[in-house]
Amino acid sequence: MPIRIKKSLPAFELLSKENIFVISEKQAEGQDIRPLRIGILNLMPKKIETETQILRMLSNTPLQVDIELIKTSHISKNTSEEHLTKFYKNFDEVSDQYFDGLIITGAPVENLPFEEVDYWNELTKILEWTKSHVYSTMHICWGAQAALYYHYGVKKYPLEKKKFGIFPHHLTPESYDGHSMNPLVRGFDEKFWVPHSRHTEVRAEDIKNTPGLVILAESTESGVHIVTDRTERQIFVMGHMEYDRGTLANEYFRDLERGDKIAKPENYFPYGEVDEAPNFIWRCHANLMYSNWLNYCVYQRTPFVISEITPI
Repeated sequence: MPIRIKKSLPAFELLSKENIFVISEKQAEGQDIRPLRIGILNLMPKKIETETQILRMLSNTPLQVDIELIKTSHISKNTSEEHLTKFYKNFDEVSDQYFDGLIITGAPVENLPFEEVDYWNELTKILEWTKSHVYSTMHICWGAQAALYYHYGVKKYPLEKKKFGIFPHHLTPESYDGHSMNPLVRGFDEKFWVPHSRHTEVRAEDIKNTPGLVILAESTESGVHIVTDRTERQIFVMGHMEYDRGTLANEYFRDLERGDKIAKPENYFPYGEVDEAPNFIWRCHANLMYSNWLNYCVYQRTPFVISEITPI
């Protein structure tokens, strides 16, 4: 089944060329089913790139998904006002609505204390709102750090150098309850790869000392990756499983051009040669995680009458 987005959204044509099933709002109106309502709070500067990556992940499922793109009042310097006005809604426009799921992206503000981010008060209002108006919320990278801090008081710590590259990960013993795998990581291999691009981290010991949180996946090289509450209604993902093959390369060359001291992303370019096509070895698990989330954590649990969501 398709994801439902505006036909004029740039992602529509691109995903259609990839044989990903997308339908316009007009086509979807004739279908007699209740699709999942998924919001994407896009905090990334290059919003078109990020929205396309996440929509690609959400398309790999037999469920029909209606997408609502949401933004904060922060003025974007990298996405046109025309695009934002045409395709995005402010939080105030959706605050009285209910969603089966919400994705909150990362943002390039991790070196700032949370309270110094210019939209922090607005974000905390949204985070509080998710507890009563969203069944399951997935937070990514800085969005995950911000949510862990707001909901549970888990701190972030600066890294000596940027964690940049793709790293091997493994599931934790807590991902298996003695009978089955946690639904979010069901079908995962014992070892899998994930891109990371961040200057800060949360620490496993802090999470383990926080009642109600479980670490499902981690890495000896890049630390904590997937954390969830006991009900999978609050999910925190530190890596960027949604990234395309060339996303880290684009970040690397961008930083070089502006004179930043940046090392090559680890385990990414074959033999370390930047003119070689980067290794793309996280795609299967990325698709699997998003499919698992939509199927097991959202579709099979959210009430049919969406306004009957039980507050967390």
